[in-house]
Amino acid sequence: MPSLRTSSTRPRRLAAALAAAVALVATAGGTGSAVPGPAATEAPAAAGLREAMFVGNNWDGTADVIAAQGDFHRIGRVNVIPDKEERLREIHLNPIKLAFFLGVRSGPGEGHDQFVDDMYATPDGTSMVVSRPSFADVVSLDLRTGRVNWRFPVAGYRADHMAVSPDGTRVAVSASTANTVHVLDIGTGREIGSFKTGDKPHENVFTSDGLLWNMSIGEVTTALDAPWLDWTKGDRRITVVDAATFKTVRVIDMRERLDAFGRGDLSDAVRPVAFTPDEKKLYLQVSFYNGLLEYDVTTDRITRAKVLPGNPKTDPDRTTWVNDSRHHGLSMSPDGSKLCVAGTMDDYATVVDRATLQEGPLVEASKPYWATVSGDGRSCVISESGADRVTAIDFATGRRVASVDVGDHPQRVRLARIPADWAGPTGS
Repeated sequence: MPSLRTSSTRPRRLAAALAAAVALVATAGGTGSAVPGPAATEAPAAAGLREAMFVGNNWDGTADVIAAQGDFHRIGRVNVIPDKEERLREIHLNPIKLAFFLGVRSGPGEGHDQFVDDMYATPDGTSMVVSRPSFADVVSLDLRTGRVNWRFPVAGYRADHMAVSPDGTRVAVSASTANTVHVLDIGTGREIGSFKTGDKPHENVFTSDGLLWNMSIGEVTTALDAPWLDWTKGDRRITVVDAATFKTVRVIDMRERLDAFGRGDLSDAVRPVAFTPDEKKLYLQVSFYNGLLEYDVTTDRITRAKVLPGNPKTDPDRTTWVNDSRHHGLSMSPDGSKLCVAGTMDDYATVVDRATLQEGPLVEASKPYWATVSGDGRSCVISESGADRVTAIDFATGRRVASVDVGDHPQRVRLARIPADWAGPTGS
């Protein structure tokens, strides 16, 4: 079982390691280019598709595919690093890549390589598209054969969160060390466009009005975590672009909005977010905060803040909180009435009434790292990265309804459609 806490010395070791890595790349640049792999034409897609959920087991290098509702049973498993030996050879032959590879391991990886951050299915359900932080790339994997369809190396040295467009044809990925978001054709891996962000782009969200939102979180791997040192974390902002032209439409600096709201004590590093169904309000988590904020998109101001219970067992030393997270994982019920919050460092999840911001029962969970919505919309689904399982919590009652074991350190959980007869890649 992985430890739920990091030592206070690890961030300082990491700061030194990353400083050395940055020095190595002071004059080096990273560029992303589509690298086609073999076409996945061996097996046609089944006539019908069924809904499922992808669960990325970050330290395993696997993705479990589970039922999207009911008992959430495991359907099959995909190896997302079939090309591991080839990628490792490339890394070990390049001292700059190796420095960053080791930096990812000692920092955000908590001593482990990060092999899967985010995943989506292609519209036809034949492939899984995966961002792989330690390999600094995005790959498409054929669900029938497990083979790589295409590979796209991102700019810089780490790939992070992704988002898929409303029509399912494009995928956006954060290249966190290059302050860049790439937008790729999900079927071919060709880059359609890109745009610059604040420091360390993280979460991406497409909205129905043709915009793409990116939240940059700044440097989360240093030990400079005291509130008065918040300014050392870098340029953190929300960058909103036109999803067709990738031109910047709006830049939102939450520092100004937080100060105006009277919460200058809070970090402006925006973590997971959730829009209301009409996209007029945005709920967000920020670094170090055991709670959430409500932001009115139309009036451009923070309107409410909710602090959630702290776990008495949580170490008050902020340098021990993984990647500056306190709470990391936020989703909303389809009708917009409930929010589901993953209280990462406080080891619980809870359903919050959006009208009153009153939390429901605290459901014990081991380092919950993400929250999404089940296929039928009735449950919040969280990844328990400290217990290697996924748990569903009923939106109506706030109670646990199911748990299923998955691989090592599950993080992102995403809804997907897969062939109705799929049970795993051939020979898996």
